[in-house]
Amino acid sequence: MHVVVVGCGRVGSELALRLTGSGHTVAVVDKQRGAFRRLPDDFAGTLVEGLGFDRQHLEQAGIGDADALCAVTSGDNSNILTARIARVNFGIDPVVARIYEPRRALIYQRL
Repeated sequence: MHVVVVGCGRVGSELALRLTGSGHTVAVVDKQRGAFRRLPDDFAGTLVEGLGFDRQHLEQAGIGDADALCAVTSGDNSNILTARIARVNFGIDPVVARIYEPRRALIYQRL
């Protein structure tokens, strides 16, 4: 299974490592190149410096072949937008978005 992980903070990096450790292919997208320092030098996945809601960056991450997407940045709006683009424009299911603000979570559930 190919999974795109958007956000390479504590959650995203740990998720990427666990997924590759389980035999999945993974692409990690983060807007800050320095965030990839959380991954080991021998990380087997693809690293894309960019925005998770930018279609070009998602395509560089292999979204066309993806079986799932996890949007786990520190921004609720970015995560909601990324998840929506993955689901609507690329037909990805399942899609997971980390949401900090409970009111935004209700909006995301309705979408």
